[in-house]
This record gives sequence, C-alpha cells and structure tokens, in this order.
Amino acid sequence: MALYYRDDTVQVTSESIRAGGQVIPIAEVSYVWHQKGRTTLAVRGRVLGRGVLVLLLSLPPLVGLICVLSLAWSAQDRGDWIPALVVLAACVIIPLALVPFLEIPLGWLDRSYERGNRVHELWVQYRGHEAMVLRTPDALRFGQIYRAVQRAVEQQGDHW
Repeated sequence: MALYYRDDTVQVTSESIRAGGQVIPIAEVSYVWHQKGRTTLAVRGRVLGRGVLVLLLSLPPLVGLICVLSLAWSAQDRGDWIPALVVLAACVIIPLALVPFLEIPLGWLDRSYERGNRVHELWVQYRGHEAMVLRTPDALRFGQIYRAVQRAVEQQGDHW
C-alpha cells in the first residue's frame, strides 16, 4: 500500500480515500474533479484582512513622501533647508532600520495568498454516484490532496 497524503482528517492511499468519515475505495473511483464552492465567512475575512494589511503597509511610505515634499516646499519658501534635510534623513534612516520588522506582516500576507481566496471542493464518482470528498478554503492543502487522489487513481488505472 502506497501513502500519497495524510493529515489529521484526510488520508489518501493506493487502496482508499478517507475523509470526513467516508472511506472510498480507489478501485471503485471512475472520475475525479474539483469545483469552487460557496465562499465562507473565513475566506471573506481572509480577503478583508489581506486588504487591510496591504493598506497598513502602504500608508506609512505614502504619508512620509507627502511630509517630505511639503517640508521641501516650505523650506524653499523660507530658505531654511536644515530642518527639511534633518527630517529627510530621518525619513530615510528610520524606515531602513525598520525593514527587518516587515518580515512578520509580509509573512502573514504571503501565507494569506498561499491559502487562497475561495472554497475548493473535491468530488469523485464511484459506485455510480457522485460524492464530495473534501471542502476546504485552504488552497495549498487542497492542491496537495487533489494531486494525491489523482496519483492514486492513475496508479490504480495502470494496474488494470
């Protein structure tokens, strides 16, 4: 028996698919497909959180640029460039010092994109009827499970 995928709730082997309390024999699977499911509150929250995070990461540089431009404009009118240059230097040095701390929110953003922005459903046809095997908003996990089921069914077809 070959193991193609296993986590806490799903197991795909060369003999069966175990998910959601179902056990589906691979030998009886005639067709595998996927489709988009209805969006859940968790997915909507993830997309909203992603938007808020992008906004929060984009606002400080934009505000800093506006402040530097307004200081340069006012320094030109007054002819006093020293305060403007000090603020400009601070606007360059402080963000450079904070760059390592961007790793955390950028990691959150990256994982958010990995997990996707829709619900995925995995369906199989066996014993003459269709059954939904899995429904998840996690795109990365779904892709791993879907490929595992495809490999298991293809390997079963090679043995016939």
